[in-house]
Amino acid sequence: MPNSPSDSGRPCRIRIQHRGPLLVEGPVEVELEDGSTVASDRFRVALCTCRRSRRYPWCDTSHRERTRS
Repeated sequence: MPNSPSDSGRPCRIRIQHRGPLLVEGPVEVELEDGSTVASDRFRVALCTCRRSRRYPWCDTSHRERTRS
C-alpha cells in the first residue's frame, strides 16, 4: 500500500472520537467487506463507524441527525 509506515518513517495516526468517526491521517486505502477498495489522497479522512453515512466508508456526519433506539 502506498504511504505505508516504511515509506514515511512514521506510523499512520488514527484518532478515536467518542460517538464519532475514526479520523485517519491520509492518504488512505480502505478495504471493504466485499474485498473492494476505496482510496482518498486527502491529508485526513473520517471513517464512518456507525454505518449511517450515505457515503460509507467515509463519514458524512449522518450520525448527528439520528439517534439509536
